[in-house]
Amino acid sequence: MPKGTSSKVLANNKRASFDYAIEDTIEAGLVLTGTEIKSVRKGKISIGDAFVRFDGGEAILWNSNIAHFEQGNRYNHEQLRPRKLLLHKKQIANLMGLVSRDGYTIVPLKVYIKNGYAKCLIGLGRGKKKFDKRDDLKKKDAKRDIDRALRDKQKY
Repeated sequence: MPKGTSSKVLANNKRASFDYAIEDTIEAGLVLTGTEIKSVRKGKISIGDAFVRFDGGEAILWNSNIAHFEQGNRYNHEQLRPRKLLLHKKQIANLMGLVSRDGYTIVPLKVYIKNGYAKCLIGLGRGKKKFDKRDDLKKKDAKRDIDRALRDKQKY
């Protein structure tokens, strides 16, 4: 396989699908410094509490935690600094219009390396109510019970 053609998922935001009904996803590039990309390639990134805001016509990723690089010494980065997302101007305008509706937000879903570049999959999500979350848990438990019954039936 040629160098840099694979796609490796480094961080998942499992909480996002529980808290939000994801309606649309977009792939965005991440602007990172040298020590940040080295830490990201090692998988030392957390996007559990991260969110996207718009500032001056730019999409900014807030609260993403990238751990310090061990060999970074005095050139290391700030762990929780805001990071710019690379999107087309039309995509940003479209997302700003969608987020202006009540109850919608943009959350990061995955961070991965694609063709040597750090990418972030962001999703347009509508916040779930408590009863929506309960319904999801009931469906998940029912599916688990069905799978268990089928697995036990195949043994005999």
